[in-house]
Amino acid sequence: MKDPVDARTDDEDLYDIASWEPRTALDRLAIRTHRGVVRAGRRLLVGLGVLIFLVIFVASGTGGLIIDDPFIIALAGLSIIPAGVLALYIYRTDITSKEPPSLLVVTFILSVLFAGFAAVINSVFGFLQVFPLLGLVLFFYLVVGPVEESVKLLAVWLYPYRDSRFDSVVDGAVYGAVAGLGFAAIENVLYITQNLQTPASILISSGIGVVDGFADTLQAGGQITAVRGLAGPGHVVYSAFAGYYLGLAKFNRENAGPIVAKGLLIAAFIHATYNTLVGLVPGIVSLLVPGVPVLVLFLGFVLVYQGVFFYILYRKLKRYEAAYRRSHDTPEGADRFDSDVVEFDAETR
Repeated sequence: MKDPVDARTDDEDLYDIASWEPRTALDRLAIRTHRGVVRAGRRLLVGLGVLIFLVIFVASGTGGLIIDDPFIIALAGLSIIPAGVLALYIYRTDITSKEPPSLLVVTFILSVLFAGFAAVINSVFGFLQVFPLLGLVLFFYLVVGPVEESVKLLAVWLYPYRDSRFDSVVDGAVYGAVAGLGFAAIENVLYITQNLQTPASILISSGIGVVDGFADTLQAGGQITAVRGLAGPGHVVYSAFAGYYLGLAKFNRENAGPIVAKGLLIAAFIHATYNTLVGLVPGIVSLLVPGVPVLVLFLGFVLVYQGVFFYILYRKLKRYEAAYRRSHDTPEGADRFDSDVVEFDAETR
């Protein structure tokens, strides 16, 4: 889009009148100033994330419990295996080029740190949960879903999105999945530590061996570890959706804002709906089908719900792969390749 003067003028120099490019020392200073402010803002955001992360770890007692019981890290590692496998699969679906490990690691770490932002905001609006049912639904749809998906996407936008190696739409899904994995990892650590009762180090100091100590920790935290292991893949799927649309926005700058908003709306809705239904559906079904353990119904609901949306994500990634192959198998295909072909709409399904 051009200014009316610039649009109707061909030969006249309109520098600093209706157009602009860096020419003078002041112009170059302005560019350096802008870049400096942006870098400082990013560093401030990361620093704030580190501070909140440390405060939460200390205030919640998580750090102390991990020191007392290092086997908690093993439980947390076990709990993110399903999410890790899913993130690895999404990583391997990137047909364009494999993402550099440095960007993946930074995305993971930033997502872990920025989870603290979500924890603070969720706590501020936690009062909504005091209202029966409706308050909980509002809390999930207006707070938890949008906030948690936004902070995960922030981890992608802050670093890998700005890197030149983020060079295709599908890269957004890869980094989104990694951000979801980081968020799931720290969330699982917090849930597991809050639910453990007997630190293994106490058992060991009482004469119980290391193996027995881990067995006791596993027994104490095994159930919550299994539950979090089931919930973790959801974070990967939700964030992969949002990340995909962030990638789409990068290559469709004229509509970048609405595209990012669309991705966040999809991810937040799937996330909030899961949080709302997972506490209701197994209980309701257990009344209709007596005799079936609620835990089994919970497992079935999680697998079906997350399986449905993973399949939709799978179809989206496969459609991108098909479009990429078509564009590269035909000599002139690269010139015709339009990122809109990877959008997800009813007409092209």
